[in-house]
Amino acid sequence: MKLIKNKKIFSILFFLCMAISCKKEYLDPNNLSFYTPEAFKSADALWATLVACERNMRIEYYGDAAPIVTETIYSDIAVEGTTDKPGPAQDLNQAITPDAQLNHTDYNKIGWYWNEGYRGIRYANTAIKYIDAPEDYSSEAERNQLLGSAYFHRALRYYRLTQQFGDVPLTLEEISEPKLDYYTTKREVILRRMKEDLEFAQEWVPDNVNKGQVTKGAVSHLLTKINLALGLFDEAIQSASNVIDGGVYKLMTNRFGVDANDATRNVVWDLHRPENKSLASNTEGLLLVIDRLNIDGNTDNGTTIGGTQSMRNAVPYWGNTGLLTPAGNGGMSDQPNIEIDQVNTYGRGIGRVRPTWYTQKGMWKDTTDLRHAPGNWMDMEDLVYNRPSLKGSDPYYGKHLQLRNAQGTILSNDTIRQWFGWPHYKLFVEDPQRVQPAGGKSDWYIFRLAETYLLRAEAYFWKGDIAMAAADINKVRERALAAPITAADVNIGTILDERARELYYEEPRKTELTRIAYIFAMTGKTAENGKSYTLEAFSENNYFYDRVMAKSDFYNKGVKTNFGVTYTMSPYHVLWPVPISAINGNSLGHINQNKGYAGSETNLPPLEEIPAG
Repeated sequence: MKLIKNKKIFSILFFLCMAISCKKEYLDPNNLSFYTPEAFKSADALWATLVACERNMRIEYYGDAAPIVTETIYSDIAVEGTTDKPGPAQDLNQAITPDAQLNHTDYNKIGWYWNEGYRGIRYANTAIKYIDAPEDYSSEAERNQLLGSAYFHRALRYYRLTQQFGDVPLTLEEISEPKLDYYTTKREVILRRMKEDLEFAQEWVPDNVNKGQVTKGAVSHLLTKINLALGLFDEAIQSASNVIDGGVYKLMTNRFGVDANDATRNVVWDLHRPENKSLASNTEGLLLVIDRLNIDGNTDNGTTIGGTQSMRNAVPYWGNTGLLTPAGNGGMSDQPNIEIDQVNTYGRGIGRVRPTWYTQKGMWKDTTDLRHAPGNWMDMEDLVYNRPSLKGSDPYYGKHLQLRNAQGTILSNDTIRQWFGWPHYKLFVEDPQRVQPAGGKSDWYIFRLAETYLLRAEAYFWKGDIAMAAADINKVRERALAAPITAADVNIGTILDERARELYYEEPRKTELTRIAYIFAMTGKTAENGKSYTLEAFSENNYFYDRVMAKSDFYNKGVKTNFGVTYTMSPYHVLWPVPISAINGNSLGHINQNKGYAGSETNLPPLEEIPAG
């Protein structure tokens, strides 16, 4: 394969692309193309448009309040834990409206997914439009690999948009003149077209590419999700089997990488070390995003530090003085280089992602499960009181934290933000650029083979082959040293439990829950809760909402933050609101709003076929 060798062309195109795209949103009617066929006479230059897609994909997992936080808290596994202001997405009934702030660190990133989804589509459409402009392809195979990779990036964005927002506008061409006449296209129509594109890509995209580029395994993995979303369960089994049985990818079951000789660690720890994710010996990663110190264009949200900030986002605010010793003194310090330095070991968290009781305790049944084992998983009681001023004055200095004193008084002034467990093995990323580590540079998994097994297990379940579903789930469990399940244990709840254990802070949980809710509504199959669902009443009665209500100990339970905000959610939150700016700027067309949100009363029937041209 011919990779981007001409760094000068790459740099010019990449930063031009960034500069232009930052000025205008994709669905802005004044957004004109600056590309011309002459700009892409070189294959290297056209490959550079896909580098823009890769960067666009990377940002989801990086920075303070990274967009993946919004996906995570909009689900059964976590809630927004920031409790000192009214803006965060907690009272969803009040805070999540089409005209609300939908793209801000202190609120949520729903609008980010809309804007960046269409921006990624724009980059991909550019490569697709000019696919035959280069005069120096090394072969037809290179041309088709590039086209297949662009198809993948477009399909990935549309897969996400259709599970986040439902029916959305479809654009398959680069827009080169003002466009004010978008119309909403039916979700299934979009997914069927993306399936066709991915089937082409599956034929032409190879696996032997640079880390960070689209692989054949990633194409088949995404195709599996789209096959599932369309209710094509036999085809989902086949596309997942292409990855699992293809001979390229294997679950990592033996120690490897930077800490391989550390007997206190294990393979689950190894799998998530930043240094190990992109190793050639790591056969589990299907698709990664690359984030390293001092690489070109390595910025997040306008800063050069950026990084995952995984510890800041998803570790409790344990360094706060509100955590008291049983003697009544402020017990914690998140300062580095003190006698008991815990901030360099666990990072400084602010508790944006607050896991539910289900995530911390309820879904863990096996004491042998490495993903919840000491050293990998942290509970608050694993920390010790380390405030230097306590030494010699408080007998609890250096002793493990307690939630209550002998009288039963809670020793935290904010248990939402300060007191919860977390997967240290996944969130810990060394951060040499910050005095108080928040989560530094690290590659990140987008697709991993463990999820492919769980997707195939799901397809087998929908088909009724629960024995094969159990076998695939057990492949993931066995690596973690968890006890195998039986066929009688298998339902969608079982599969979602395993996804939560394996893919916390990796999978877009809201997206996957909504996809599953759609399948229940499409098939009418009875869920483990005894209910069945329909597409006609999707926004009023759906599996997504019922699952969250069953597992979350926050939403609609009367829980309030210290600021007085009550956690609420409604069935219509199965889909996010389309930002009002996208609807208002589309004066000659009509973009539908999702039911439950203001503006949905003017909806038109979505397009049921792709218009000619």
